[in-house]
Amino acid sequence: QVQLVESGGGLVQAGGSLRLSCAASGSIFSISAMGWYRQAPGKQRELVAGMTSGGSTNYADSVKGRFTISRNNAKNTVYLQMNSLKPEDTALYYCNFLSRNTDYWGQGTQVTISS
Repeated sequence: QVQLVESGGGLVQAGGSLRLSCAASGSIFSISAMGWYRQAPGKQRELVAGMTSGGSTNYADSVKGRFTISRNNAKNTVYLQMNSLKPEDTALYYCNFLSRNTDYWGQGTQVTISS
């Protein structure tokens, strides 16, 4: 059974930084994409950053230049470095792995940015 475990969320002031991590445990093969999503209260879940198996990345316009997605294939881990955080970045952040046409989701980690 595959589990994604996120860590690194918390409360920081605007302008600060956080680094989220998401590690996959269990038998997961042929990961074709990894990504980070977020959902703020009353809003739909949105893609923040994604990375394909080939290393191509894409970012939501609202985070370009501030967030960076990276991975460690040997550890089946994906990271999200978040800099210059803004109050509007406050949300529950989820990681996602796509493997053999199956989506796997983490439980979410809360990120709260104070102004």
